Amino acid sequence: ALSRRLDQPPILYWFRRDLRLADHPGLSNALATGRPVIPVVILDPETEGLGTAPKWRWGRGLEVFDAALEALGARLILRRGPALEVLVDLAAETGAQAVHWSRAYDPTSIARDTAVKAGLKAQGVNAQSHAGALLFEPWEVQTGTGGYYRVFTPMWRAVAGREIAAPAAPPNKWPAPEVWPASDALAAWRLGDAMRRGAEIIARHVPVGEAAASARLDTFLNAGIDRYKIARDLPGEDGTSAMSAHLSLGEIGPRTLWHAAKHAEALGSVGAGAFARQLIWREFAYHLLYHTPHIVEANWRPEWDAFPWSEDAGHPHVRAWQQGRTGVRFVDAAMRQMYVTGTMHNRGRMNVASYLTKHLMTHWRIGLRWFEDCLVDWDPACNALGWQWAAGSGPDAAPYFRVFNPDTQLAKFDPSGAYARAWIAEGAARPSDAALSYFDAIPRSWALRPSDPYPAPVVSLSDGRKRALDAYAARKPSA
Repeated sequence: ALSRRLDQPPILYWFRRDLRLADHPGLSNALATGRPVIPVVILDPETEGLGTAPKWRWGRGLEVFDAALEALGARLILRRGPALEVLVDLAAETGAQAVHWSRAYDPTSIARDTAVKAGLKAQGVNAQSHAGALLFEPWEVQTGTGGYYRVFTPMWRAVAGREIAAPAAPPNKWPAPEVWPASDALAAWRLGDAMRRGAEIIARHVPVGEAAASARLDTFLNAGIDRYKIARDLPGEDGTSAMSAHLSLGEIGPRTLWHAAKHAEALGSVGAGAFARQLIWREFAYHLLYHTPHIVEANWRPEWDAFPWSEDAGHPHVRAWQQGRTGVRFVDAAMRQMYVTGTMHNRGRMNVASYLTKHLMTHWRIGLRWFEDCLVDWDPACNALGWQWAAGSGPDAAPYFRVFNPDTQLAKFDPSGAYARAWIAEGAARPSDAALSYFDAIPRSWALRPSDPYPAPVVSLSDGRKRALDAYAARKPSA
């Protein structure tokens, strides 16, 4: 029988996208009680619905996080099923009288967590949700009139000077129960099956876990942050923090990054302020996700509902975009980077999104869903805001008439051509290993080879731009 000591009933800690020990307020709160804490991970229907690459990456994160817990004398208890049912059953098995977790802010998670909290309380089990994924809870940041911010810069000005608590240190010991409950085997969940042969390629480029996140942050602070303001826009350089996947899985906390940026700024780093600003852009995305949850599936600005975007996901031009075979080198290089590494440079994301929604006149939802399936750093808030920003339909959006020209963008931000050479093999005398890896990562059904000729543009940039602007001009009177 499992331990049921009434003087020390255990706490179930439900881990989701927060796979870390440091800078984890909810976990710190649970451990501070002195009671045994049982770490729980649930493969519920909501998590089953993750895209292919994000689900695989989550599984990799669980594997590394379990090892970190074992080093402290703990272990992850894996269970599959609806979250409320799993937690009620585990509470009955272990005698737990409380369940804690870190909050999520997307509408699907909020609906699930609200039902879980009510259901647990009805069973006499205390349920507590905690902050931790963000620097500020969305309801804590308001305009002067009490509303939410619809434009980024005023929000940045409002919060940039606020005090943010220092991140808590990780625990150095773990209060374990007398007996651990049974657990599923992670391999039995088969979280990476849909990745097929792409998993082996992407795995070479994906560091995983809290220790890897900390090591990358140290590298960035020592060698990259001073040039960040400029280098973050250069796709041919290693000029970003590379924190996006770690942040999306909670392998590093936002307060850790904020205080690192502020410390670097105090030491005179000229790029630290720009890095801190990007952390607030992420806050802005979650602020909007919470207050306007329709941003994940509908035009944030309803006047765009009548815009004549194509919603034909099977159109040959969409397939060319998906395959990185549009004939536009910046767009194609960025898409191929995603298939090989699981991520894409931010300047590339802006260009591929603009190209799909404007030059190809395709609805942003098609691109959003493709990214949701392909990015290991997928994030519900940043993905939605990014696509609607590029399309022109979102808050604080790029005006629709701002149509990125991928050729001039590449000339400006990659004048040496390093980025395109790194990712496009066709026509190259000596293609890079990364460019060749693309052909090993993509589905065999695409039947693409490095010896194929590089395609001509599916739509000329001038014609695509004109079509987009004509559609925009035709829309304006009714808007």
